[in-house]
Amino acid sequence: MPAFTYTARALNGDLRTATIDAPSRDEVVAQLRRQRLNVVKIDEAAQAANKRKTGGKISMRDVVIFTRQFSTMINAGLPLVQALDILAKQSENRALKDVTRAVVFDVESGHTVADALRKHPKAFTDLYVNMVAAGEAGGILDTILMRLATFLEKNDALVRKVKGAMIYPGVIMSVAAIAIVVLLLFVIPVFEKMFESVGMPLPLPTRVVISMSRFLQSFWWAVIGAFMFAGWSLKKYYATPDGKLAIDKLLLKMPVLGDVLRKSAVSRFTRTLGTLIGSGVSILDGLEITAKTAGNRVIQDAIMESRASIAGGETISAPLQKSQVFPPMVISMIAVGEQTGGLDEMLSKIADFYDEEVDAAVSGLLSLMEPVMIVFLGVVVGGMVVAMYLPIFDMMNAVQ
Repeated sequence: MPAFTYTARALNGDLRTATIDAPSRDEVVAQLRRQRLNVVKIDEAAQAANKRKTGGKISMRDVVIFTRQFSTMINAGLPLVQALDILAKQSENRALKDVTRAVVFDVESGHTVADALRKHPKAFTDLYVNMVAAGEAGGILDTILMRLATFLEKNDALVRKVKGAMIYPGVIMSVAAIAIVVLLLFVIPVFEKMFESVGMPLPLPTRVVISMSRFLQSFWWAVIGAFMFAGWSLKKYYATPDGKLAIDKLLLKMPVLGDVLRKSAVSRFTRTLGTLIGSGVSILDGLEITAKTAGNRVIQDAIMESRASIAGGETISAPLQKSQVFPPMVISMIAVGEQTGGLDEMLSKIADFYDEEVDAAVSGLLSLMEPVMIVFLGVVVGGMVVAMYLPIFDMMNAVQ
């Protein structure tokens, strides 16, 4: 059984430090509570052990449920620590359970909820932490948490829509690649042996396909290595500031797909900024947080230029218009929101509109992809099959 060294404060204000054997930190906290001692800290070894236990994946859905339940309990009048303790006990996700226990400990030690959440960036983003901080400062934590849960749900739905649009072409391209490899490695060599036994001259398309088959059989390892190197190089290049900017610009300029990415970026930007401003976060902090969650370097640069513009006493809309990323309607509505003092409401209206636009753009993308993929499969796979049958047709004509 591990040993924990703790520091706790008695009712008379005296600090006590001692070592106790317990199966977990939670048991240490429970024992100290029974002794009517307020926990101040636990030794580093115990905290390190706790950090090791908090590994694992926490999905957006888990965070949304956690946020809604937390909001409901706070609204019902439960104390913060008690509400968090209940959430830790009933959470089905082990990683979230351990994170919540760590948050309970920090809150009991005198930290704010926002500061406690900030220690777990894999579970709670900067946006989440800043909104909670604004809710604590304004005494409206339950309202902020409910608004945050709604925002997370809509943002998660938007991300899933865009990712869902990429699944279909990805599956088709994978099937096409597998079919081509199977044909070149196993089917074409059978035809090649048959043609060699006949000894007749082969048409150009047939010779090209046979050459591709021979190359793949001899240098399959080089082909796999080339693809792996290309993927690694692209990932490394995208990790650099210039590479990310260049690739993100290219993605936004792509036909159909670029429209989907642009509209989803506008929706995410407006909803995030509108939620932050409506929750009491300052506009400068809101723009900085929004830039970090933009997901596209071009959008991020435009938002940061807007932040610099605001810091200099100017408007948000002018730098956004200069970036040529945001549609004129968005620029005009943001300008009106700034002038009327209802920027958060205007941003929310823009986000609602562009959520529907993303749905339409995704549907259009899928409608276009279906015939394009069918034609691609027909040309590539069908072309290889026809190339193999051309000599057979020649032989049939020669026999006649």
